[in-house]
Amino acid sequence: MDEHSPVFVISIAAELAGMHPQTLRQYDRLGLVSPSRTAGKSRRYSMRDVEKLQEISRLGSEGVSLEGIRRILELEDQVSELHGRVRELESALADELLNRPGRRVFAAGSAGEVTPLPTGTRTRRSTQLVVWRPLGR
Repeated sequence: MDEHSPVFVISIAAELAGMHPQTLRQYDRLGLVSPSRTAGKSRRYSMRDVEKLQEISRLGSEGVSLEGIRRILELEDQVSELHGRVRELESALADELLNRPGRRVFAAGSAGEVTPLPTGTRTRRSTQLVVWRPLGR
């Protein structure tokens, strides 16, 4: 079972979160926790929803306002989405690097030209001193 699967009716979710069912309805109206709905419009809570309800309870007991709690939950969700996106991009990058045999590395030559280098080759660094003098001086 996935933590996002909507399986709990409101009475069970309220019991798991240590709250009254009316509190869950209020939080739904405020948009703090929005459970899934069945075809008959009854609420179904997931384990993730129950965890959010417990987090709301903890933050409320620490004196955070409902608007503050809403913002905290919104930011936590955004961070989770961004972590997922970073994992996707890292995976895509790793796949791209593995699926590109014979990829080329390039360096800039002394005259500004592009010079291809074999993989694993380093450029030789110049130790010459170059003095720049503006024209007309």
